[in-house]
Amino acid sequence: MLELQNVSFQVDTEGQDKEIIRDISLTIPDDKLVVITGPNGGGKSTLARLIAGIEKPTSGKILFNGEDITDMSITDRAKKGIGFAFQQPVKFKGIQVFDLIRLATGKNISIANACNYLSEVGLCARDYINREVNSSLSGGELKRIEIATVLAKASKLSVFDEPEAGIDLWSFQNLIEVFQRMRKNIRESSILIISHQERILNIADEIIVIRDGNVVKRGTKDEVLPELMGTTSAVPACKTIEKVMGGEKDA
Repeated sequence: MLELQNVSFQVDTEGQDKEIIRDISLTIPDDKLVVITGPNGGGKSTLARLIAGIEKPTSGKILFNGEDITDMSITDRAKKGIGFAFQQPVKFKGIQVFDLIRLATGKNISIANACNYLSEVGLCARDYINREVNSSLSGGELKRIEIATVLAKASKLSVFDEPEAGIDLWSFQNLIEVFQRMRKNIRESSILIISHQERILNIADEIIVIRDGNVVKRGTKDEVLPELMGTTSAVPACKTIEKVMGGEKDA
């Protein structure tokens, strides 16, 4: 279980402190798929980076399974079982997909074992296992390969920062199916997704809404989504929260 205790984060902007995250306290329980959403500029991605260890809180504590990890690096948090997938997956010139998955497991696994992880994210293993992780791969392919590495690592907490960013609708549908499979196989772990997309919100166990650096709403999908979208009826699958709530570029 992840727990944030009175976490705040501010940055210096032209000599003035700007508060991005404001005294947030919340828990991400085990065996749940939780989606954090809200208008652009609300602090969602900043919160994800704080959880992963890319940024450090200005104040407050972050606990993981009861242990204080506030001052731990992203590497040390990864060793504790926190996996992080970026909005834009990192490219690794000269590294093949097999190498990346093997590194994620931390074991000298076989090609057959690595192929199993690619199959789980809907990729034909024989077409990808020896590919370089570079710009020859599409955004959707890179996203799914990155998710395969998170699966290979068997993270206790898997954090995905706007996984829908920069991919086409076909790849997005495949991502939804991947997350649904991950949700079915959750065992003593949890999944945290930062997203605007209503279709991702629809597969959540819990939704957390952040606006202006504060948690303004939390509950089940049935409790939060109708109010969030401003309707009690179904909304188009392509509809996004920022279209409903507004806001500037996400922090």
